[in-house]
Amino acid sequence: MTDHEQYDVAVIGAGPAGLSAALNLVRAKRRVLLVDANRPRNAATLRSHGFLTRDGISPLELRKLGRLEVEGYPEATVVQAVVDRVERADDGFLVHGAWRGAEVSARARTLVIATGLREEFPALPSLRAFYGTAVHSCVECDGYDKAGQPLAFVCETADVVDRALLVASWTDDLVVYTNGIAPLDDAGRERLVRAGVRVDERPVADLEGDRSGMTGVRLADGHVEPRTGGFVRPTWHADLDWVTVALDRDAEGLVVVDRSGRTSAPGIYAVGDVTPPGPEQLIVAAGHGALTAAAVHRDLVGGLEDLRDAVQ
Repeated sequence: MTDHEQYDVAVIGAGPAGLSAALNLVRAKRRVLLVDANRPRNAATLRSHGFLTRDGISPLELRKLGRLEVEGYPEATVVQAVVDRVERADDGFLVHGAWRGAEVSARARTLVIATGLREEFPALPSLRAFYGTAVHSCVECDGYDKAGQPLAFVCETADVVDRALLVASWTDDLVVYTNGIAPLDDAGRERLVRAGVRVDERPVADLEGDRSGMTGVRLADGHVEPRTGGFVRPTWHADLDWVTVALDRDAEGLVVVDRSGRTSAPGIYAVGDVTPPGPEQLIVAAGHGALTAAAVHRDLVGGLEDLRDAVQ
């Protein structure tokens, strides 16, 4: 990977969306550079679910298998590196990064952003110890395995009611903890009461448990509510300071794209969690990656002159 090498596409990020985009692009005979820092958001999760033929696989194993498939094509170059800058060039884009103290760079005609999001959790000291085993963030992914259990849902955001009702579809013993932060009006409380969901708006001190797993939620006043697991609502951040080209983003900071992944900047595409509506199941992200790969290939076939004219 040097600045003398020219690729058709640089895919930044090797989660399911980026891997799917890269795989479909190399199969379109495109020279693809796939760059990934190998710091996945779901690294703490032991098993991922809902991915056809791979239900229950470790997310890290799924990524490994995907990389091996992409690397099997001579058109692919897979590099582990941290991308710190992408800038516009006359013939496309310059991608700059670093790994283990060495500077790496390359040129690409088009760019696919598939870097995902960074999670920020409620400030509970022991949350990380239980995250991925007893506590999860994706209800669609992990609700089945928590069905019927006494669960907690810790949420500090305005969508607390809708998300709590979703969790409640897997259990009839749910306590929602707003931590004194999530806004909850009388209508929202009534919706939760009708669904049999308990609401506790007191500040939460921490989660409790031992080697066997999570055992409860401890409030700031000392009360401990027995709970065997639950869900947490993170806030998500799209860290895209490394992209020097201006991109349209929504109120959540997500990259605005059309249905095929095209951004507001000619030649730049985005796919996966970094695009609205945000975090999605792995199989959905992979599907979006394939859709965007088709758009990139079509644009390279018929729209390069248009892209250059738009930039100039």
